Amino acid sequence: MGLSPVLSPTTLYFQQFYLECLSHASYLIGDTSTGKAVVVDPQRDISEYLAEAEANGLTIGHVLETHFHADFLSGHLELAAATGATIGYGRAAEGRPEFPITTYAQGDTIQLGEVVLEILETPGHTPESISIVVRPNGMDSSPFGVLTGDTLFIGDVGRPDLLASIGVTADELARHLYHSLREKLLTLPDTTKVFPAHGAGSACGKNLSTETSSTIGEQRVSNYALAPMSENEFVETVTEGQSVAPLYFLYAATMNQKSRELLDEDTHVTKLTMNEALAHQSSGAVVIDARTDTEFAQGHLAGSVNIGLGGRFAEFAGEVMVAGTPIVLVVPAGHESEAKIRLARIGFDNVVGVLDDPTRAFVENPQHVETASRLSAAELMTRTGTVKDLVLIDVRNPGEVSLGTIKGSLAISLPSLLNRIPELDPTKPTVVFCAGGYRSSIARSLLRSHGFKDVSDMVGGFTAWNAHLHMQSASPAAEPAIDADTVAANKDAFIFDVRELHEWQSGHVENSIHMPMGDVVSRISELPNDRQIVCICRSGNRSGRVTSYLRQQGIDCVNLTGGAQQWLSAGHRLINHVGNDGVVI
Repeated sequence: MGLSPVLSPTTLYFQQFYLECLSHASYLIGDTSTGKAVVVDPQRDISEYLAEAEANGLTIGHVLETHFHADFLSGHLELAAATGATIGYGRAAEGRPEFPITTYAQGDTIQLGEVVLEILETPGHTPESISIVVRPNGMDSSPFGVLTGDTLFIGDVGRPDLLASIGVTADELARHLYHSLREKLLTLPDTTKVFPAHGAGSACGKNLSTETSSTIGEQRVSNYALAPMSENEFVETVTEGQSVAPLYFLYAATMNQKSRELLDEDTHVTKLTMNEALAHQSSGAVVIDARTDTEFAQGHLAGSVNIGLGGRFAEFAGEVMVAGTPIVLVVPAGHESEAKIRLARIGFDNVVGVLDDPTRAFVENPQHVETASRLSAAELMTRTGTVKDLVLIDVRNPGEVSLGTIKGSLAISLPSLLNRIPELDPTKPTVVFCAGGYRSSIARSLLRSHGFKDVSDMVGGFTAWNAHLHMQSASPAAEPAIDADTVAANKDAFIFDVRELHEWQSGHVENSIHMPMGDVVSRISELPNDRQIVCICRSGNRSGRVTSYLRQQGIDCVNLTGGAQQWLSAGHRLINHVGNDGVVI
């Protein structure tokens, strides 16, 4: 759910729904005096809209699409089937969909009662794009807000270069966008609230804010694309630096114009044995393992691709596999339906089943299980100087890479990787990295599934690499140290362990905090200022460097002499990740 419902002194009902995993905003707008309502830019699973409308005495009579979406499969067909609502688009959409639509031109209105919706034709992101002005007390009333679709975002504008606009160049659309913004949207009062279709994380723009609403006045002064500039300057500004469009965008934009199958939100997900999963895989199915990157690294079905359910699951699935490919899921228990629905939101409906009890299946079939190679920043730094023909691949977006990367690495953004695999040599040792480790785990597993023998990813990504460079510049020799017995006697000490996860899981000081060396810079705020801070690693070297760095930042930290090895040899207990006696590895 997005913003809280608006119940104005008039009869306006207004609700924003926000889907974090796709950075997608949709809207329910109604008139409480008549009960008439519309839904704008709906997601494919529509149960929330139906429940919200029923709870507020509203009847959905219209489904309005601000344009043919490319980043998700819209729920217009599902809503029309469930409610009998008509489906509406801008005038330039006439004749394109395979299903009946109503089209709206500049200045057309939809009367819900006192609440009136006014249509603005705002081409630019796509030719058929519209914006919808919400007037709470008839056409003469001041606008409450404007739903801008992908024309105007908070902090950005819609990109004009997506494949959804086949037959129209990015230059042409950018020029349309320039005029739509300045001659339509910026003529609205500064107090008019702006409600876009997307927020930060969406590939439909390059500089989207984490805010999901604003005002015309705020955007007039803060949005880079609305600054005074010529049409030519605008075209150059908005087309420069855009990320590569995800692979599935053309598919979704096409499917949003087709009369396709409806989503059944209650559909059961078939459970598969290991042999059934292997049979589907050998017949061309992609196995998507939606567990965390750590769980995946510890053991997974050979040839599977890791896309963690905790991130932008569907979007990244759409970046690394071809639409229509059969899918076998490996998911945390209880999340089978969630994974299937999230894939359905981008039109990936061909889920043939989910591996039943994957932990048991892996234990009983070790011949089909492999682990993932993951390197710390320190380990990668060593390899760059010792491993011949090492290939480094930065899978971040161009805008991220432009701010800095590892010397000698190839910039191949994740959405481009699948199509560029033929350019790479699967026999060469390869390491992939991103900003924090999520995308690189996807990339590593994708390359591995395509025959790369020696491929690793860097834990913590480029953030960890930069942090390691900071640590390397600090010498641990002169930093204040403390012995194990003194630490053990201080029950109030804050002990944090900077080793990698597999080291921590094998054995660590009870009640200590795990903070890998590569995460220290970004997590520095977690360190207390009212307790003794003790840093620990395996032998005292890494923790010494971290201690030196933290003291340079004004944090009173001490290094545990000899690390976990000394702690154990002094007779103090280490525990493993399940609470049993631990060891130092």
